[in-house]
Amino acid sequence: MWRQIKIALLLLGVFTVITGIFYPLVVTGVAQAFFHHQANGSMIEEGGKNIGSELIGQSFDDPKFFWGRLSATSPFPYNAASSSGSNLGPANPAFLEAVQARINALKTADPGNNRPVPVDLVTYSASGLDPHISIAAANYQVARVARLRELAIEQVDALVTEFTEGRQLGILGEPRVNVLKLNLALDTVK
Repeated sequence: MWRQIKIALLLLGVFTVITGIFYPLVVTGVAQAFFHHQANGSMIEEGGKNIGSELIGQSFDDPKFFWGRLSATSPFPYNAASSSGSNLGPANPAFLEAVQARINALKTADPGNNRPVPVDLVTYSASGLDPHISIAAANYQVARVARLRELAIEQVDALVTEFTEGRQLGILGEPRVNVLKLNLALDTVK
């Protein structure tokens, strides 16, 4: 019996070293060597300062910027430490109030826009952290952003096209626009 206990303890020690020390070091080393940007959070820097991550949405409510999806994380929107959706169903009064409030905000920011509001501009993302909007959501906002920044619609439209990301691996998901990258690019246009 003691022989079996010694073998079990030896195997526990060996596998603890392999899976708890060796494997994490190898994976971290490979990630840092070959995927440095992604392994460090896909951070976007401007002037040597981190502005945000390509992977986590940020709150934009100034009408001069493109707005992203709503976030239900707590205690504040886009809290990466608290990824969560709202879990409110489409018939829930709180959900309907949030949707109507966002529609009202969009209409107030752009009263002349009579196009249907894209669904991703008025609903929560599943993670609460989504940094992307659909092309339809970006196109819905082009005229407002162009007017408030005193830019030609064609300029803003070209930026939307430039920052449109295709499907992952060419087949997964839908084409989408990264809101943070697009808004940072807007600030460089004169």
